[in-house]
Amino acid sequence: MVEFARAVFAERDLQPTFDALLTRANVDPGDAGALIDLSTILQLVGQRDQGLALQADALVRQRWYRRPIGTGKGPRLLAIAAAGDMMANTPVEFLLAGWNGVLDHLYLAPGEPPPAEIPDHDLAILTVGESDSGAAILAGLSETLARWPRPILNGSAAAIRDLRRDLAAERLAGRPDIVAPPVLRVTPDDLGRLAAGAPPAELLPGCAWPIIVRPVGSHAGTGLAKLDDATAVAAYRAEQGAEAFYLSPFVDYRSPDGRFRKLRVALVAGRPFIVHLAISDHWMVHYLNAGMAEDAAKRAEEAQVMASFDTGFAARHASAFAALHGAFGLDYFAIDCAEDREGRLLVFEPDTAMIVHDMDPPELYPYKAPAMHKLFAAFQALVNQRAGA
Repeated sequence: MVEFARAVFAERDLQPTFDALLTRANVDPGDAGALIDLSTILQLVGQRDQGLALQADALVRQRWYRRPIGTGKGPRLLAIAAAGDMMANTPVEFLLAGWNGVLDHLYLAPGEPPPAEIPDHDLAILTVGESDSGAAILAGLSETLARWPRPILNGSAAAIRDLRRDLAAERLAGRPDIVAPPVLRVTPDDLGRLAAGAPPAELLPGCAWPIIVRPVGSHAGTGLAKLDDATAVAAYRAEQGAEAFYLSPFVDYRSPDGRFRKLRVALVAGRPFIVHLAISDHWMVHYLNAGMAEDAAKRAEEAQVMASFDTGFAARHASAFAALHGAFGLDYFAIDCAEDREGRLLVFEPDTAMIVHDMDPPELYPYKAPAMHKLFAAFQALVNQRAGA
């Protein structure tokens, strides 16, 4: 996946590669690996449904796929993964950039146990991310993981399930160094009550206007809205066709200069590593919509925060990061976060499947590669140590 993602990110032409894979699949209908690669390319270029259809076809034929990383001489890592799109699993291939070993992906589907035969390995990692579709896979894995014959990273299906926005907020509630706004999963009918004039506190005690609403399962701000009153809820409900939504109070986390700053931080064995800092004039901050590429001053600030992260942001929130690690007990996960106006760590979302990468152009972001490689090195050291390498 990584080489295809790098090519798309750099706007290189993947058509020759796609054509060669298509020829392979046509010549040998049993070449499920070609189908998996074709599926990945289609998803990366925005043809998600077509890509997932090819993936489903491939997984009917074969459930596990081997990919040497680097020299291929090193530990054998088995990723227990969910069938699905690019957001379904921990981005383990990116985390292994520069590593030497073998990566196997074993794909599972809801309601189906792992195959009786699995590739031999030194270490496994549960990469299935928290989602409604992933929940069914995770629910069936608890007993299997308890009997797993090899060491396993992120081996608690229950802990990954508890990363769900509403459950995570409950788990983090009351911790003095963390602000985790309460989250309630609601139905369209619940939104209808708000649209008819019910106050938000009727659904979520203590909540007042404005509120934040997003469809369950959405990412990168899709369907996310700040609603100021019943009229806004009515308009939102008319536009959205989702079956379930997350509702939470709006927290104004503007910095003194009026801008909003949101960080992505990954925790490896409890140690925090910065992934990026996005700076925006709008409360809905995502790295791709923050205008970082167009603003040298924003990039300069991000570079400074990245360079001083260990002695700055991470040090200020050391107890909060320790509490996060203790709350979920996972070997690896990431959070989107900020600082609130009192300087506390404001946690928007924890997840094992957040995208981390080192693909940003070095001519614009020369400071990013060192920070990302520091994260990757820590993850790889954990893999090697747990694999006994």
